[in-house]
Amino acid sequence: MVAALLVAALGTACAAEGTPAPGAPPGQGGAGTGQAPAAGGRGEQAPQARPETASGALGAYVERFRKAQAQRAAVARRWGLKQTPLLPPDPPEVKPEITFRKGFGVGDPSLPPVFTTVPTKDRVVFLTIDDGSDKDPELLRMMAELDIPYSAFLSDYLVKEDYGYFKRMQGLGVALHNHTLTHPYMPALSYEEQKRQICGQQDTIERQFGKRPTLFRPPYGNYDSDTLRAARACGIKAVPLWSAEAFPDRMEWREWDRDLHPGDIVLTHFRGRGEWKGSMADMIRRAMDTITERGYAVARLEDYV
Repeated sequence: MVAALLVAALGTACAAEGTPAPGAPPGQGGAGTGQAPAAGGRGEQAPQARPETASGALGAYVERFRKAQAQRAAVARRWGLKQTPLLPPDPPEVKPEITFRKGFGVGDPSLPPVFTTVPTKDRVVFLTIDDGSDKDPELLRMMAELDIPYSAFLSDYLVKEDYGYFKRMQGLGVALHNHTLTHPYMPALSYEEQKRQICGQQDTIERQFGKRPTLFRPPYGNYDSDTLRAARACGIKAVPLWSAEAFPDRMEWREWDRDLHPGDIVLTHFRGRGEWKGSMADMIRRAMDTITERGYAVARLEDYV
C-alpha cells in the first residue's frame, strides 16, 4: 500500500513538471506545453505557478505519512496498547476460494464451507465478536479511533435489548452476521428447527439493519449436515469458525503451536466485567498486543470472504 502511494506521489510530481500523460499528442494536455491562458481576455500572460518537483511531491507525501503514523501511535498509547497496530495491505483484487477445513466437512462439498483460516499469504488475521450480551460504548469509540476492523455475529435474544447499539456499530463500518435467534446447541435440533433459528435471524437482521447476511457462525461452533443445509436454504454462503480466542487476561488457541498464521480468524465475545476479568477494552488490548507483537495486522473479513 505504501509503495502504491509513493508511485502515485511520483506520478503527481511528473505531471506537475509537465510530463505529458501517456498517449497524449505532443504539445497538448499538460503544463509542458509552455502555453499560458490569457488573463482577462486582453492577451496578458497569467503568472505561472511554480512547478512541484518529483522530489518535492515525494517529500510532502512522506511528511504526511509520518504525521499520520505519529497520530496513530498517539491513539494507540491513549488506549493503552503496547505497540501501534500494523496497517493491513490493500484487499485482494480477487477473493480467495474458501473450502472446508480438512476434517470439518459433512460429506457434501456443495454446502457452505466451514473454515477457521482464510487462504492467504498476507500477514493478516480477522477479528470477530459473537452474540451481543455486553453493549459497551467504549468499545465503539476504541475501535473507531484505532481504526481496527471487526465483524459481529449476532444472536437476537441478546441484541434485541438495544438494536440501536448495533446500528451505530454498523454505521462505523462493521458487518453484522448471523449467530441464530436464541443461541441453541444446533445438532440437538431438527432440520426445521435449525432452519427457523437461522432464517429467523436472517429476517431479523435484514429488518433491523437493512442487509441480509451471507456468513453464519453456529453457537459453540457445533453443527451437523442439517445445520449447513438449513444455512444454505437461508442464503448463507460460508461458515467461519476460529483459530484463536481472545479474553481480557489470556489467549486460547486451537492449533498445536499456539501461534497465529496468515488468515487466521480470532474469536471473542461481547462480554463485560460481570462475566470476564476485565472489560471489552481490556480484551481488545490483550488481543491487539498479541496480534501486533507476532507481526500481524487485522484486516476486514468481508474483503477476503
